[in-house]
Amino acid sequence: MDDAIARMKQDAFANHLGIELVDAGPGRARVQMAIRDEHRNSVGMVHGGVIYTLADYAFAVACNSHGVLAVAINCSISYFRPPQGGVLTAEASEVSVTRRLGTYTVRVTDTDGELVALFQGMAYRKTRSV
Repeated sequence: MDDAIARMKQDAFANHLGIELVDAGPGRARVQMAIRDEHRNSVGMVHGGVIYTLADYAFAVACNSHGVLAVAINCSISYFRPPQGGVLTAEASEVSVTRRLGTYTVRVTDTDGELVALFQGMAYRKTRSV
């Protein structure tokens, strides 16, 4: 598991956006990102794609945390409110895992702890290690 988590910390896109892996364990992950000017869209709100990417990264860490290579096969997100404050947090938790499939829920919250978005993802678990 530790090797899989260490490998996930090398994600170039997540690092480019300033996403930090705060905590991870079997089937779970918590990531954070300080909101920067370049994360905002043309109307000054945090871009939906940035929120999705934060949730997707938490999902990726959680579903690969068992050391088995897992890739997304279905993901969806619902947005509830624009984030307040300067930090976004995404917490992924495993709902179900079998030999071939894993299902996860990711809650994205803002600085006030308010729910910003809910992401659901399903991963196909390959036969090789991460």
